[in-house]
Amino acid sequence: MVNNNFETDGIQAILNLKKKKNAILLAHYYQESAIQDIADFVGDSLALAQWAAKTDADIIVLCGVNFMGETAKILSPQKRVFVPDWDAGCSLADSCPADKFKEFIDKYPDYTVISYVNTTAAVKTLTDVVVTSTNARPIVESFPPETKIIFGPDKNLGNYINSVTGRNMVLWDGACHVHERFSLEKIVELKKAYPDAVVLAHPECKTVILKIADFVGSTSALLNYSIQSPVKTFIVATESGILHEMKEKNPDKIFIPAPPNDSTCACNECHFMKLNTMEKLYNCLKDETPEIFVDEEVIRKAVKPIHRMLELSEKLGL
Repeated sequence: MVNNNFETDGIQAILNLKKKKNAILLAHYYQESAIQDIADFVGDSLALAQWAAKTDADIIVLCGVNFMGETAKILSPQKRVFVPDWDAGCSLADSCPADKFKEFIDKYPDYTVISYVNTTAAVKTLTDVVVTSTNARPIVESFPPETKIIFGPDKNLGNYINSVTGRNMVLWDGACHVHERFSLEKIVELKKAYPDAVVLAHPECKTVILKIADFVGSTSALLNYSIQSPVKTFIVATESGILHEMKEKNPDKIFIPAPPNDSTCACNECHFMKLNTMEKLYNCLKDETPEIFVDEEVIRKAVKPIHRMLELSEKLGL
């Protein structure tokens, strides 16, 4: 059900425009619930990339953050790609400027460069293979153990992969502002209040959070775990937008957002993700703006590591 934050006529207008313009709406799990409800497909970064690569729509509206729109454009350069709000950026992508990253990797000339999808198109041109939180570990493990690897930009995800694989990847010092903020003390307090609750955590969280988690996984993996588990109560340490889908799939279960350490707020939201609204989505479709453009040469270079990710994901059954 679509919530009531946008009038029924407005929702119908979006559906009409989408049909008229042969557009597809792709939304990340961290979007507001109303956008998730109206989207053609809701998923994590890997799933959105896979859908962008295979859709036959003329227009892609990517309800997420800008690097996701760039990825869709790189994979479908012949299509027009739009985002509802141009300012919906990503703190993790911002933490890794392409020029600085190039200086960093130039120090390690014999290393394979693995970059998280949460990066700009320019950073992807410097990359050998792109990964998401869903496929990062198996893709890293697909390389021989002796392979020297640079991993960027998320140091927390990189540290986690190093810890579970025994690798010693060189890490870029970047992080997601949402996953950096979770409070260990407040999660421990919640665990005392709900002793039977299972703690779910995204691998972008700090190591101290991952150590107390009962299950660590990507956004889609956390969702799937909540569906398959017989447990009835979960404390969820990732962006709180995923709770909407968790509740939809598990109406008889309780989901508690893990709180940040710098606020009295009971949840932890990405303010970039939440810049997208139903009204902005309607205006985006109506006016066909803001549109994502990526230089042809950048597309030519950046698509290679993304295609390699998709090929490896298919080979690994992801």
